[in-house]
Amino acid sequence: MYDSESMRSDEELMIRELSSNVFFPEDPEERFGLLRGLMNVRLPGPVSERFLQAQDRYLSYRIEQKGITDASSLDFRDGICVWRGDITALRCDAIVNAANDRMLGCFAPRHNCIDNVIHTYAGVQLRNECFSITQGRRWPTGMAMITGAYNLPCKYVIHVAGPIVNGPLTDHHKDLLRESYRSCLMLAHSRGLRNIAFCCISTGVYGFPKREAAEIAVDEVSRYLEDHEMEVVFDVFTDEDEAIYRALVG
Repeated sequence: MYDSESMRSDEELMIRELSSNVFFPEDPEERFGLLRGLMNVRLPGPVSERFLQAQDRYLSYRIEQKGITDASSLDFRDGICVWRGDITALRCDAIVNAANDRMLGCFAPRHNCIDNVIHTYAGVQLRNECFSITQGRRWPTGMAMITGAYNLPCKYVIHVAGPIVNGPLTDHHKDLLRESYRSCLMLAHSRGLRNIAFCCISTGVYGFPKREAAEIAVDEVSRYLEDHEMEVVFDVFTDEDEAIYRALVG
């Protein structure tokens, strides 16, 4: 039974290993915020087995408390589903992480970007595996990379750095976004994965206009599914995103 005392014990063990000189809060949500922030800024490197055991118990419990959705319960039409939900609580073969070109997650403490949230709930093993692949090198825009998912309910995480739009939208931006989606689909297919869940790549802080991004995403996925048997989830976050994708998918 994973009760409040067991949770507190695991939180204290993890916080003390990550930083020996921080104040240990009494409030459970403050402890989670502190722990999340410390995990977010932790550099890749070895971690004790005691930490991993405590972390894995803790994160698995928190994800279960959020409520896990199984992709098999979603409503797919022609292989596509628009779903508004927490991608870190989706049980499927792979979820797509809108990463940056370092491919190590977001190092901003408690930032609410999808990159940070995925790394938070997967655990510190994810950053370590990403570093073992990239060795600190910048990763090409539009090229997908696959890792384990660790404490997430999905089997794999596919990471891709989409284009950044700082000024007018160009054909080059559009081509790179198409390549981002195509690269993720091809990598998933090469691994024999049956379903994959996309977040909205390159929108938000990366500046790609939402409607144009959704049009490219739906078009590229639809083209791919003409020749490949796979289920694709478009996971949306806002009312605007949901309305755009539902209008495009029908």
